[in-house]
Amino acid sequence: MSNYLMAIDAGTGSLRSVIFDLNGNQIAVSQQEWTHNEDPRYPNSMDFDVEKNYGIMVSCVKESIKMSGINPRDIIAISSTSMREGIVLYDSDGRELWACANVDARADKEVSHLKSLGNDIEQEIYEESGQTFALGALPRVLWVKNHMPEVYEKTAAITMLNDWITYRLTGILSVEPSNGCTTGMFDLSSRSWDNKIAEKCGLKTDIYPTVYECGKPIGKILPEMASEFGLSEECLIVAGGGDANLGCIGVGVCSPGQAALFGGSFWQLEYNVDKPTVDKDCRVRVNCHILEDTWQYEMIAFFPGLIMRWFRDAFCQMEKQIAEQRGISAYSVLEEQAREVPVGSYGMMCSFSSVMDYKEWKHASPAFVNFNIDPLKFNKGTFYRALMENAALVTLGHSKIISEVTGKEIKEVTFASGASQSDLWCQIVSDVLGAKVKIPKVKEATALGTSICAGVGAGVYSSIEDAANKLVKFEKEYTPDMENHKKYLEIYNTWKEINKTQMENSDRGLISHMWKAPGL
Repeated sequence: MSNYLMAIDAGTGSLRSVIFDLNGNQIAVSQQEWTHNEDPRYPNSMDFDVEKNYGIMVSCVKESIKMSGINPRDIIAISSTSMREGIVLYDSDGRELWACANVDARADKEVSHLKSLGNDIEQEIYEESGQTFALGALPRVLWVKNHMPEVYEKTAAITMLNDWITYRLTGILSVEPSNGCTTGMFDLSSRSWDNKIAEKCGLKTDIYPTVYECGKPIGKILPEMASEFGLSEECLIVAGGGDANLGCIGVGVCSPGQAALFGGSFWQLEYNVDKPTVDKDCRVRVNCHILEDTWQYEMIAFFPGLIMRWFRDAFCQMEKQIAEQRGISAYSVLEEQAREVPVGSYGMMCSFSSVMDYKEWKHASPAFVNFNIDPLKFNKGTFYRALMENAALVTLGHSKIISEVTGKEIKEVTFASGASQSDLWCQIVSDVLGAKVKIPKVKEATALGTSICAGVGAGVYSSIEDAANKLVKFEKEYTPDMENHKKYLEIYNTWKEINKTQMENSDRGLISHMWKAPGL
């Protein structure tokens, strides 16, 4: 008899159920897209439909088991992960009252109100929690209090979305630190709730469930759930974590001083530290990592992956046709063109994503600048390479801030997610950062990290670090061309000034911000 582990991953755009064997090999994956709709009454809202999305979860779990061909009773443990910042509110009987997904931005007035409580209140909360009002739960819960008082009055508990999955499976309300800390209601040092923060913001102080560290068993699956899925009633449900945090485990980034870059729709630079020290200038997000004695500095760039999709769909119909004929992706065709373009894209730069400032988090209006009408130089390949370079330049800005805060340079980065599949983009990142870039073999890094948590909880692995060291393998490595790095450092200084001007024009209202946090 073989044993297996299951990871349930509730992402922004889809839910996946992934089954692994105990050697970290993916056995089956089932994925279904989902959407989080805006409530027409409340602009910028992003509701999370718990009943509809629960149905999707059931369907994915059943489908992954069917695809695997295994006996479902051989699945010994399940853990979960999710998009961060999404929250669920419950009444005293454990019924879900209200839920929202991660980038819900309806609480604009509530952010302004919270800031009006004192000039330094956001800074004070950041120093305790590592979070600002930009993405946290504080303004969202306050919004519920102001706009849905009957819901707020009944609210007896709050969890994150990955905790909601474990609640559905066990009937036990709990929260784990890596995602729970993104509420802005956690004390970083103790890795647990800080009721003083809620009290300071005029919110309830008695709605915070027990905290389970990642990899700790929460309980056995409910008999009715075991019956529905055909699982053993001995199947253990284990605390998981936030998607980026578990992604770090899935690519082996466990120890202080290690860095991971996830190049998906958003780009996230994660840097591990052994003390929860915040940035005095409030530029860096500080989160609890999966490991109990480790925290992470996090810098986020909005939309680099989505921008590539926009460029492809808006301008590259011919490349899409060529790609279909050749049986490859349109991105591969565009990359072939971009390879012919020199470092710096003939001097052209673009402003898509700005370097993160967590307290004043906004992105300037997008733009391409410094190009002329020479079609031999300024064509799709050049524009595409400029977009690649822009994502890497934002990452360089983020690494510089982390180095300033920690006093240590990032010399090696593990690069994962969609962008890491591009050889050219990997080399550009290495050249821009002046750092070695390692590419892991695993393509389901977040799911693998989640399954490792499940295995630790079930006693399959002795520790998260040990399992990651044994299971994570690397397939490629890129070293920087230091001549190119010198060129990119000069380009970065110019790019930074251009972005600054673009931001000033956006702030003046001459052009529109690509994105800005609520309350700004």
